[in-house]
Amino acid sequence: MKFGCPLIAVKDMAVSRRFYEAVLRQKASLDLGANLTFGEGDNVFALQADFQGLIGSNSFDVRFGGNDHELFFEESDFDEFEKHLSGFDDIVYVHGAKEYPWGQRVIRFYDPDHHVIEVGESMEGVFKKFHSQGMTIEEVAERTQHPVEFVKRYIEENEAAK
Repeated sequence: MKFGCPLIAVKDMAVSRRFYEAVLRQKASLDLGANLTFGEGDNVFALQADFQGLIGSNSFDVRFGGNDHELFFEESDFDEFEKHLSGFDDIVYVHGAKEYPWGQRVIRFYDPDHHVIEVGESMEGVFKKFHSQGMTIEEVAERTQHPVEFVKRYIEENEAAK
């Protein structure tokens, strides 16, 4: 069995589409009207309008704003994204940017249907940042709570690309 993708229910497809394209810079890959898929390959998610109709039951209760899940996005240039996000006056934040003990910065906010969105600094970027500050691979691994071989692979790939 192969996992397809996460699908979230939305109230208004046009409003949600504008949000995901403008705020999160996502590109639609398949538009079926009531169903809209963003991304390609294994990196996709879908929005679904009229979820009750899709299920075929008006008694199926769709709840928005449950705060029980989130869509997680990684951003390679977190500072630039934070600046981009500040250009939208209608963003409702769960919290502003914060840094976790492993060094990753994240920000959380709501989409138009009150689904939690997390945008985090890519861990590859965190590895590179710490290594460029003079930390050894082992120190980066310890700080980021990742296996040494995992960190080493990303740092070596970055150095080979230079």
